[in-house]
Amino acid sequence: MASLRDIRRRIASVQNTRKITKAMEMVAAAKLRRSQQRIEALRPYAGDMIEMMTDLATYSEEALNFALMKERPEVRRVAVVAVTGDRGLAGAFNANVVRKALEIERGLREDGGVETRIVAVGRKGIGTLRFRGCLIEKSWQGLSDRPDYSDAQHIAKYLIDQYVAGEIDRVRLVYNHFTSAIEQTLFDDVVLPVPREAVTDAERASGPVTYLYEPSAHSILESLLPAYVEIAVYRALLESSASEQGARMTAMRNASDAAEEMVDSLTLALNRARQAAITQEILEVVAGAEALS
Repeated sequence: MASLRDIRRRIASVQNTRKITKAMEMVAAAKLRRSQQRIEALRPYAGDMIEMMTDLATYSEEALNFALMKERPEVRRVAVVAVTGDRGLAGAFNANVVRKALEIERGLREDGGVETRIVAVGRKGIGTLRFRGCLIEKSWQGLSDRPDYSDAQHIAKYLIDQYVAGEIDRVRLVYNHFTSAIEQTLFDDVVLPVPREAVTDAERASGPVTYLYEPSAHSILESLLPAYVEIAVYRALLESSASEQGARMTAMRNASDAAEEMVDSLTLALNRARQAAITQEILEVVAGAEALS
Protein backbone atom coordinates (compact mmCIF):
# COMPACT_ATOMS: atom_id res chain seq x y z
CA MET A 1 0.00 0.00 0.00
CA ALA A 2 1.33 3.45 -0.92
CA SER A 3 2.44 5.69 1.89
CA LEU A 4 0.67 8.93 2.76
CA ARG A 5 3.60 10.92 1.35
CA ASP A 6 3.44 9.07 -1.99
CA ILE A 7 -0.31 9.63 -2.30
CA ARG A 8 0.05 13.35 -1.50
CA ARG A 9 2.77 13.65 -4.16
CA ARG A 10 0.57 11.94 -6.73
CA ILE A 11 -2.36 14.23 -5.91
CA ALA A 12 -0.17 17.33 -6.29
CA SER A 13 1.22 16.01 -9.60
CA VAL A 14 -2.24 15.29 -11.03
CA GLN A 15 -3.53 18.69 -9.89
CA ASN A 16 -0.63 20.42 -11.67
CA THR A 17 -1.36 18.40 -14.81
CA ARG A 18 -5.02 19.41 -14.62
CA LYS A 19 -4.03 23.08 -14.47
CA ILE A 20 -2.02 22.65 -17.68
CA THR A 21 -4.76 20.79 -19.55
CA LYS A 22 -7.37 23.33 -18.42
CA ALA A 23 -5.21 26.19 -19.68
CA MET A 24 -4.65 24.42 -23.01
CA GLU A 25 -8.40 23.87 -23.33
CA MET A 26 -9.06 27.60 -22.88
CA VAL A 27 -6.35 28.54 -25.41
CA ALA A 28 -7.75 26.07 -27.95
CA ALA A 29 -11.28 27.47 -27.42
CA ALA A 30 -10.06 31.02 -28.14
CA LYS A 31 -8.23 29.89 -31.30
CA LEU A 32 -11.26 27.89 -32.37
CA ARG A 33 -13.48 30.98 -32.31
CA ARG A 34 -11.05 32.83 -34.57
CA SER A 35 -10.82 29.90 -36.97
CA GLN A 36 -14.61 29.62 -37.16
CA GLN A 37 -14.88 33.30 -38.04
CA ARG A 38 -12.38 32.88 -40.88
CA ILE A 39 -14.25 29.88 -42.29
CA GLU A 40 -17.58 31.69 -42.15
CA ALA A 41 -16.01 34.63 -44.00
CA LEU A 42 -14.59 32.36 -46.72
CA ARG A 43 -17.65 30.24 -47.50
CA PRO A 44 -19.72 33.01 -49.19
CA TYR A 45 -16.69 33.97 -51.31
CA ALA A 46 -16.17 30.36 -52.40
CA GLY A 47 -19.87 30.03 -53.21
CA ASP A 48 -19.89 33.21 -55.31
CA MET A 49 -16.80 32.03 -57.21
CA ILE A 50 -18.46 28.75 -58.13
CA GLU A 51 -21.59 30.66 -59.21
CA MET A 52 -19.53 32.91 -61.46
CA MET A 53 -17.65 29.95 -62.93
CA THR A 54 -20.94 28.24 -63.65
CA ASP A 55 -22.20 31.34 -65.41
CA LEU A 56 -18.96 31.68 -67.39
CA ALA A 57 -19.22 28.09 -68.54
CA THR A 58 -22.49 28.90 -70.32
CA TYR A 59 -20.53 31.32 -72.54
CA SER A 60 -17.59 29.12 -73.36
CA GLU A 61 -18.04 26.14 -75.67
CA GLU A 62 -14.63 24.81 -74.64
CA ALA A 63 -15.15 25.15 -70.89
CA LEU A 64 -14.45 21.48 -70.26
CA ASN A 65 -11.29 21.40 -72.39
CA PHE A 66 -9.11 23.62 -70.21
CA ALA A 67 -5.86 22.05 -69.04
CA LEU A 68 -6.94 22.08 -65.38
CA MET A 69 -10.28 20.41 -66.18
CA LYS A 70 -9.28 17.87 -68.77
CA GLU A 71 -9.20 14.40 -67.28
CA ARG A 72 -6.34 12.16 -68.31
CA PRO A 73 -7.32 9.06 -70.26
CA GLU A 74 -5.17 6.98 -67.92
CA VAL A 75 -4.42 7.83 -64.32
CA ARG A 76 -0.88 6.63 -63.61
CA ARG A 77 0.34 9.04 -60.91
CA VAL A 78 -1.74 10.49 -58.08
CA ALA A 79 -0.64 13.11 -55.56
CA VAL A 80 -2.11 12.58 -52.09
CA VAL A 81 -2.00 15.77 -50.01
CA ALA A 82 -2.27 15.04 -46.27
CA VAL A 83 -3.19 18.14 -44.24
CA THR A 84 -2.30 17.73 -40.55
CA GLY A 85 -1.33 20.00 -37.66
CA ASP A 86 2.03 21.15 -36.37
CA ARG A 87 1.38 20.05 -32.79
CA GLY A 88 -0.03 17.05 -31.02
CA LEU A 89 -2.27 16.65 -27.95
CA ALA A 90 -5.32 16.71 -30.21
CA GLY A 91 -6.61 13.16 -29.87
CA ALA A 92 -6.75 11.21 -33.12
CA PHE A 93 -6.83 14.36 -35.28
CA ASN A 94 -3.45 13.86 -36.98
CA ALA A 95 -3.48 10.06 -36.89
CA ASN A 96 -6.77 9.88 -38.82
CA VAL A 97 -5.41 11.95 -41.71
CA VAL A 98 -2.18 9.95 -41.93
CA ARG A 99 -4.09 6.67 -41.74
CA LYS A 100 -6.44 7.77 -44.54
CA ALA A 101 -3.56 8.96 -46.74
CA LEU A 102 -1.73 5.64 -46.31
CA GLU A 103 -4.97 3.77 -46.98
CA ILE A 104 -5.43 5.67 -50.26
CA GLU A 105 -1.80 5.07 -51.22
CA ARG A 106 -2.07 1.35 -50.51
CA GLY A 107 -5.39 1.03 -52.33
CA LEU A 108 -4.15 2.79 -55.47
CA ARG A 109 -0.98 0.71 -55.53
CA GLU A 110 -2.66 -2.64 -54.98
CA ASP A 111 -5.81 -2.19 -57.09
CA GLY A 112 -4.50 -0.44 -60.17
CA GLY A 113 -0.75 -0.26 -59.83
CA VAL A 114 -1.00 3.54 -59.63
CA GLU A 115 2.07 5.43 -58.46
CA THR A 116 1.38 7.76 -55.56
CA ARG A 117 3.26 10.87 -54.52
CA ILE A 118 2.81 11.99 -50.93
CA VAL A 119 2.58 15.70 -50.21
CA ALA A 120 2.44 16.56 -46.50
CA VAL A 121 1.25 19.72 -44.76
CA GLY A 122 1.92 19.94 -41.01
CA ARG A 123 4.85 18.92 -38.82
CA LYS A 124 3.05 15.97 -37.20
CA GLY A 125 2.05 14.44 -40.52
CA ILE A 126 5.53 14.90 -41.95
CA GLY A 127 7.14 13.20 -38.94
CA THR A 128 4.69 10.29 -38.88
CA LEU A 129 4.90 9.63 -42.62
CA ARG A 130 8.69 9.65 -42.53
CA PHE A 131 8.64 7.32 -39.55
CA ARG A 132 6.42 4.98 -41.59
CA GLY A 133 9.06 4.97 -44.33
CA CYS A 134 7.11 7.09 -46.84
CA LEU A 135 8.95 9.21 -49.36
CA ILE A 136 7.51 12.72 -49.12
CA GLU A 137 7.60 14.54 -52.44
CA LYS A 138 6.97 18.01 -50.98
CA SER A 139 6.12 19.35 -47.54
CA TRP A 140 5.06 22.51 -45.72
CA GLN A 141 4.90 23.20 -42.00
CA GLY A 142 4.15 26.03 -39.61
CA LEU A 143 0.74 26.75 -41.19
CA SER A 144 -1.77 25.11 -38.88
CA ASP A 145 -2.22 27.81 -36.23
CA ARG A 146 -3.07 30.64 -38.63
CA PRO A 147 -2.96 29.63 -42.31
CA ASP A 148 -2.67 32.49 -44.77
CA TYR A 149 -3.99 32.70 -48.31
CA SER A 150 -0.41 33.04 -49.59
CA ASP A 151 0.31 29.61 -48.08
CA ALA A 152 -2.55 28.14 -50.09
CA GLN A 153 -1.23 29.88 -53.21
CA HIS A 154 2.21 28.28 -52.80
CA ILE A 155 0.72 24.82 -52.33
CA ALA A 156 -1.75 25.25 -55.21
CA LYS A 157 0.98 26.54 -57.54
CA TYR A 158 3.11 23.48 -56.89
CA LEU A 159 0.17 21.13 -57.53
CA ILE A 160 -0.92 23.00 -60.67
CA ASP A 161 2.61 23.05 -62.09
CA GLN A 162 2.99 19.33 -61.49
CA TYR A 163 -0.40 18.63 -63.07
CA VAL A 164 0.15 20.80 -66.14
CA ALA A 165 3.63 19.33 -66.67
CA GLY A 166 2.13 15.84 -66.67
CA GLU A 167 4.01 14.73 -63.57
CA ILE A 168 0.75 13.83 -61.85
CA ASP A 169 -2.66 12.90 -63.24
CA ARG A 170 -4.83 13.58 -60.20
CA VAL A 171 -4.64 15.38 -56.86
CA ARG A 172 -6.51 14.15 -53.80
CA LEU A 173 -6.75 16.36 -50.73
CA VAL A 174 -7.15 14.61 -47.35
CA TYR A 175 -8.10 16.80 -44.39
CA ASN A 176 -10.44 17.13 -41.41
CA HIS A 177 -13.59 19.12 -42.14
CA PHE A 178 -14.85 21.14 -39.19
CA THR A 179 -18.38 20.22 -38.12
CA SER A 180 -18.33 21.17 -34.46
CA ALA A 181 -15.94 21.34 -31.53
CA ILE A 182 -16.57 17.68 -30.79
CA GLU A 183 -16.97 16.39 -34.35
CA GLN A 184 -14.55 16.51 -37.28
CA THR A 185 -15.26 14.70 -40.54
CA LEU A 186 -12.46 13.27 -42.65
CA PHE A 187 -12.71 14.51 -46.26
CA ASP A 188 -11.04 13.13 -49.39
CA ASP A 189 -11.52 15.68 -52.20
CA VAL A 190 -10.28 15.58 -55.77
CA VAL A 191 -9.06 19.12 -56.60
CA LEU A 192 -7.25 18.37 -59.88
CA PRO A 193 -8.56 17.99 -62.44
CA VAL A 194 -11.08 20.63 -61.38
CA PRO A 195 -14.39 18.76 -60.90
CA ARG A 196 -16.79 19.41 -63.76
CA GLU A 197 -19.65 20.05 -61.36
CA ALA A 198 -17.76 23.17 -60.23
CA VAL A 199 -18.46 24.85 -63.58
CA THR A 200 -21.62 23.08 -64.74
CA ASP A 201 -25.13 23.30 -63.40
CA ALA A 202 -27.99 21.55 -65.16
CA GLU A 203 -30.55 23.93 -63.72
CA ARG A 204 -28.74 27.04 -64.99
CA ALA A 205 -27.35 25.71 -68.27
CA SER A 206 -30.48 26.70 -70.18
CA GLY A 207 -31.29 29.74 -68.07
CA PRO A 208 -30.60 33.40 -68.88
CA VAL A 209 -27.08 34.81 -68.60
CA THR A 210 -26.69 37.05 -65.58
CA TYR A 211 -23.46 38.92 -66.42
CA LEU A 212 -21.62 40.49 -69.32
CA TYR A 213 -17.91 39.72 -69.36
CA GLU A 214 -15.01 41.63 -70.84
CA PRO A 215 -12.63 40.80 -72.48
CA SER A 216 -14.17 37.33 -72.86
CA ALA A 217 -15.79 34.67 -70.74
CA HIS A 218 -13.30 32.12 -72.04
CA SER A 219 -10.22 34.02 -70.82
CA ILE A 220 -11.81 34.92 -67.48
CA LEU A 221 -12.80 31.32 -66.79
CA GLU A 222 -9.31 30.17 -67.69
CA SER A 223 -7.82 32.57 -65.13
CA LEU A 224 -10.39 31.60 -62.49
CA LEU A 225 -9.56 27.90 -62.56
CA PRO A 226 -6.20 28.30 -60.74
CA ALA A 227 -7.96 30.57 -58.24
CA TYR A 228 -10.51 27.81 -57.67
CA VAL A 229 -7.71 25.39 -56.78
CA GLU A 230 -6.22 28.01 -54.43
CA ILE A 231 -9.58 28.49 -52.72
CA ALA A 232 -10.03 24.73 -52.37
CA VAL A 233 -6.60 24.39 -50.72
CA TYR A 234 -7.17 27.47 -48.54
CA ARG A 235 -10.52 26.17 -47.37
CA ALA A 236 -8.92 22.82 -46.50
CA LEU A 237 -6.25 24.62 -44.45
CA LEU A 238 -8.87 26.65 -42.57
CA GLU A 239 -11.11 23.64 -41.99
CA SER A 240 -8.13 21.66 -40.74
CA SER A 241 -7.02 24.50 -38.45
CA ALA A 242 -10.47 24.78 -36.86
CA SER A 243 -10.76 21.00 -36.58
CA GLU A 244 -7.38 20.82 -34.85
CA GLN A 245 -8.36 23.38 -32.24
CA GLY A 246 -11.71 21.68 -31.70
CA ALA A 247 -10.04 18.29 -31.33
CA ARG A 248 -7.45 19.71 -28.93
CA MET A 249 -10.09 21.47 -26.86
CA THR A 250 -12.08 18.24 -26.56
CA ALA A 251 -8.97 16.19 -25.76
CA MET A 252 -7.83 18.62 -23.07
CA ARG A 253 -11.32 18.74 -21.57
CA ASN A 254 -11.38 14.95 -21.38
CA ALA A 255 -7.91 15.00 -19.83
CA SER A 256 -9.02 17.57 -17.25
CA ASP A 257 -12.08 15.48 -16.37
CA ALA A 258 -9.93 12.36 -16.05
CA ALA A 259 -7.47 14.22 -13.83
CA GLU A 260 -10.31 15.40 -11.61
CA GLU A 261 -11.60 11.86 -11.27
CA MET A 262 -8.10 10.66 -10.42
CA VAL A 263 -7.73 13.35 -7.74
CA ASP A 264 -11.03 12.25 -6.19
CA SER A 265 -9.89 8.63 -6.23
CA LEU A 266 -6.50 9.48 -4.74
CA THR A 267 -8.12 11.67 -2.08
CA LEU A 268 -10.34 8.76 -1.09
CA ALA A 269 -7.28 6.49 -0.94
CA LEU A 270 -5.47 9.14 1.16
CA ASN A 271 -8.35 9.33 3.64
CA ARG A 272 -8.46 5.56 3.93
CA ALA A 273 -4.70 5.41 4.48
CA ARG A 274 -4.89 8.12 7.15
CA GLN A 275 -7.78 6.31 8.84
CA ALA A 276 -5.79 3.07 8.80
CA ALA A 277 -2.74 4.85 10.24
CA ILE A 278 -4.81 6.42 13.04
CA THR A 279 -6.46 3.10 13.81
CA GLN A 280 -3.05 1.44 13.95
CA GLU A 281 -1.76 4.11 16.35
CA ILE A 282 -4.79 3.66 18.63
CA LEU A 283 -4.27 -0.09 18.68
CA GLU A 284 -0.62 0.38 19.57
CA VAL A 285 -1.50 2.78 22.44
CA VAL A 286 -4.12 0.37 23.77
CA ALA A 287 -1.71 -2.56 23.52
CA GLY A 288 0.97 -0.56 25.35
CA ALA A 289 -1.42 0.44 28.12
CA GLU A 290 -2.50 -3.16 28.61
CA ALA A 291 1.11 -4.26 28.75
CA LEU A 292 1.91 -1.72 31.50
CA SER A 293 -1.10 -2.74 33.53
